[in-house]
Amino acid sequence: MSENRTGAATLRYTLMRLGVFAGCFLVLWGLVYFRVLPRGLGESNLLWVLMLSIVISAPLSFVLLRKQRDAMSEQIVAKVDRAKDRLESNRSQEDAL
Repeated sequence: MSENRTGAATLRYTLMRLGVFAGCFLVLWGLVYFRVLPRGLGESNLLWVLMLSIVISAPLSFVLLRKQRDAMSEQIVAKVDRAKDRLESNRSQEDAL
């Protein structure tokens, strides 16, 4: 059951991160469309907005999604610790034989 929760926490964080990116993209696209921000050169307008969205959404995600990121990392650490414990118990069983 906890493995599903880890997957759910990861999926939730990823979807929220994509949501922050999409929000930044839409806001920036609107600002470029209304000429508040400059357009890219030639056909590079979409690339300009995508790159700017990545640059802006990364620190926003870092600050806004701290709680979700911490919850996800705690669950991942617990899963890794359980895997290490199982590996260690398997090694001790092999040594006993």
